Amino acid sequence: MQNHFPLWKNILVLVVFIIGTVYSLPILYGDDPSVQISPVREGKLDTIQSSKIESIIKTAGVAVKAFEVNDKHILARFNNTDDQLKVSDLLRDNIGNDFTVSLNLAPTTPAWLQALGAKAMYLGLDLRGGVHFLLEVDMDAAVKQAEERYNDDVRLALRNEKIRYQSVAKDSGYIKVILSSIEDKPALMALLNKDFRTLDVTEPEAQEQIWLKMSEKEVREIKKFAVAQNMTTLRNRVNELGVAEPVIQQQGENRIVVQLPGVQDTARAKEILGTTATLEYRLVDVEHDVQNAVAGRVPVGSRLYYDKNGSPVLLDRRIIVTGDQIVDASSGMDQDGRPSVSITLNGIGAAKMGKLTQVSIGKPMAVVFIEYKNETKIVNGEKVRQKEKVEKVISVATIQGVFSKRFQTTGLDSPQEARNLALLLRAGALAAPVDIVEERTVGPSLGQ
Repeated sequence: MQNHFPLWKNILVLVVFIIGTVYSLPILYGDDPSVQISPVREGKLDTIQSSKIESIIKTAGVAVKAFEVNDKHILARFNNTDDQLKVSDLLRDNIGNDFTVSLNLAPTTPAWLQALGAKAMYLGLDLRGGVHFLLEVDMDAAVKQAEERYNDDVRLALRNEKIRYQSVAKDSGYIKVILSSIEDKPALMALLNKDFRTLDVTEPEAQEQIWLKMSEKEVREIKKFAVAQNMTTLRNRVNELGVAEPVIQQQGENRIVVQLPGVQDTARAKEILGTTATLEYRLVDVEHDVQNAVAGRVPVGSRLYYDKNGSPVLLDRRIIVTGDQIVDASSGMDQDGRPSVSITLNGIGAAKMGKLTQVSIGKPMAVVFIEYKNETKIVNGEKVRQKEKVEKVISVATIQGVFSKRFQTTGLDSPQEARNLALLLRAGALAAPVDIVEERTVGPSLGQ
């Protein structure tokens, strides 16, 4: 049959066919079950660490298909998932808390195809396989955070209304208010009826005291909101990772299932999904001696913190702005070449920051980095997962002028930490800490 098309059209069809064939080749290559070992914090793997990890893997007595080492992580490839799981369990028991051990599916696409930007198309978990996380929301922490907010709000309201009090403190689920005089009790009751109607009020025998507690209905709402907010935040974080068609859904009252098809860097996914990191901005207390606070005599209205070097820093108990008032964050370098995060606040946060800096020029302000870490400890011969809240001052700087909506935060350890923190702040704060209680690599199952 005679070809009636011009030569250039035939050549164009041939070129498109060749390009399409080349870029579809990655589909023909499979994946290797693998284990990825990465430092918990940014830093280069040295030869001693790599040798130690390699020797631990060799003690498992399994065949290692390939062992790839670079500055950021170690990747061990295996012939089957049984060997992969055996080695991952062995590493988790022996490697310590300085490294993250994650299951992975490492692509076998040749380097020349990867150099051309050729990648396999994204498939669902049934077709492609991927990683499955089961996260548990710490409901108790969500309730404690709400109690802390109420505690601070009640104390601030008493000051604004000039109601004299001896103390406002949390105790056994109650916020216990001790007045300076019983004569102030009517004013306190009027304040509670106006601004704190959701709190249950108990009047103990001591007439100058009032005990406040959240109702059971409000506690249920707080827990429900914590799960919903965490799901929204996790979706934002997954979007930052660039995962195509993830599955994020609630399971039961306090668990969230996250399925990430085709994820390759599971170490980063695990770090981003499970990390609860945020910032707080507080004024430094320069009116009291920090050494007295270290000795146990912390002034009322102040809190003792420590910086990255272990030096004590006394800060005002009142928080200027928190991470949930940050609407945008981007990482970069400051004018001195140090890692930094550029912060943009919402309207409420900007108003508070502007009002404070206007009357605080020349005073030092601190940035507190807050993170929840999960640790596995042996208690009575059994593994027990425990959460630890880590708070450290990463920066103290003197307020040189008035600023409100946009400013820069420095004091981070590395560009990677700055990027991670910016991502977490951009995606939004978790309403409550989450714990990864299950992690597994899922193989393709459709048609089996």
